[in-house]
Amino acid sequence: MQKRMGEAVARVARKVNHTVENKTDSLDLANCKLMTFPVGIYKAMRSVTEGIHHISLANNELKSLSSRFVTTFSQLRELNLAGNYLHHLPEELTSLLHLRAINLSRNRFRHFPEPLAAITTLETIDLEENEITEVPTEKLASMASLRSLNLRANPVGPEVRLLIRPLVPFELLLSPEEPTPKA
Repeated sequence: MQKRMGEAVARVARKVNHTVENKTDSLDLANCKLMTFPVGIYKAMRSVTEGIHHISLANNELKSLSSRFVTTFSQLRELNLAGNYLHHLPEELTSLLHLRAINLSRNRFRHFPEPLAAITTLETIDLEENEITEVPTEKLASMASLRSLNLRANPVGPEVRLLIRPLVPFELLLSPEEPTPKA
């Protein structure tokens, strides 16, 4: 077990070093079994955080995202958090003034993450395979940049489907409605 943990830490360190040394605009920490964002990364990446535009933390075991993460990587344009255990987002997410795409599919959201509705630059929101039943239709309709919202595989109720379609000027992806069983 310790050997596997050591290998995981070494893999994360290699990926961080690659980003820092090559001054790339991406940090890919997908599939690293992370339960939290490692605090040591903030220090290691101090010199390049402003240049990071894309981060993938997909398929880890994250239960939350810290406000420090959001304020450190303030220039993010794309954030991939798919396949984690997230159920809410920090309010500081609204300070990501350049964020265009966020992938939150395959997480544990029961409600539409409210901070997303305040990010005026968002073009794509992927919330496929969560547990969302209600969405803030009025707030979504006022998101001028939003082009696509994926709510497939969520238990969105029929009343939301009726309300949301005429209001939204973007592509809305929903799973087909289940036929109501006949008694």
